[in-house]
Amino acid sequence: MTPNQIELVQNSFKLLGEDLEPAAMLFYDRLFQLDPSLRQMFHNTREERARKLAHVLKVVVNGLTRPEQILPAVEQLGRRHVNYGVRQQHYATVGAALLWTLQAGLGEKFTAEVREAWANAYLFLSSTMQKAAAESETVELFAGARHA
Repeated sequence: MTPNQIELVQNSFKLLGEDLEPAAMLFYDRLFQLDPSLRQMFHNTREERARKLAHVLKVVVNGLTRPEQILPAVEQLGRRHVNYGVRQQHYATVGAALLWTLQAGLGEKFTAEVREAWANAYLFLSSTMQKAAAESETVELFAGARHA
């Protein structure tokens, strides 16, 4: 990501306001609309999901200027998502739901440039998560093969 893209993501994120939970609930509504099978992966309430997502988004967006500080947490998130049943194809659906939610929340301020910045931010984060998840699965397979 370029410094300008990071700034666009952070500034547009601020426009959503302090209370991100309504936007996070809208995100999950859209996610389950796009892929109803994903609903079974979540066992907490709509409000709990929204609260957790809002917190993660704040940490990640604020950390984009210092990616080395957030990468370990993002990688751990990717490894944890394996246990939830998240597969590679789910990341595209999440990205689509995220961009849709941002467009709904930002309206005309969600310009092509802002959209591209968010898409790059999501690509950076999701690819980091997927790489960590794949490495985790490989380690588990290797460990299982050694003990067989």
